[in-house]
Amino acid sequence: MITSEQEQALRGWFAGRLPEGLFVELLDVTVDREEITVIGRIPEPELGAEASEVERDASLDGRISEFRERTRDERIAVAREAEKRFGRKVSWGVECGGKRAMYTTVAAPVMTRLRQPERQALDTLIAGGVARSRSEALAWCVRLVQRNADEWLSDLRDSLEHVQQVRAQGPDAG
Repeated sequence: MITSEQEQALRGWFAGRLPEGLFVELLDVTVDREEITVIGRIPEPELGAEASEVERDASLDGRISEFRERTRDERIAVAREAEKRFGRKVSWGVECGGKRAMYTTVAAPVMTRLRQPERQALDTLIAGGVARSRSEALAWCVRLVQRNADEWLSDLRDSLEHVQQVRAQGPDAG
């Protein structure tokens, strides 16, 4: 986990380093131990008021795809620099007209030891067609907890940040 100050510095670095005009707005820079995810807003295609919902969705897909291809070299250059500087992989995403698309993202393996009741819960999700594997079922469970416990997880992150600040002031700080 990184402190909010480190996260702000990281976000600031990306805001300053991204090529001018790459995004209409830098929406989010998220970081964990393995990955930095950068998400920006891109302009919507201009369609007439008579455009159908199907046409609008297809135009957003097309704009997102066009942006990904057109900006690939620029994004790779920024990612390489950031990976050297911060020691994490960089993933990209965009938001266009309320639609969010993530480009290649890191799928980090997580080692865990589960007892039989936990394995049975994962196997039930597989049998029910919710997931194809135990790892996919576990990811589904994590997303469910995340969605239902956002406030609790936020409080926990704040507490951990406070612990890091106290440790930094301790006798071994240097």
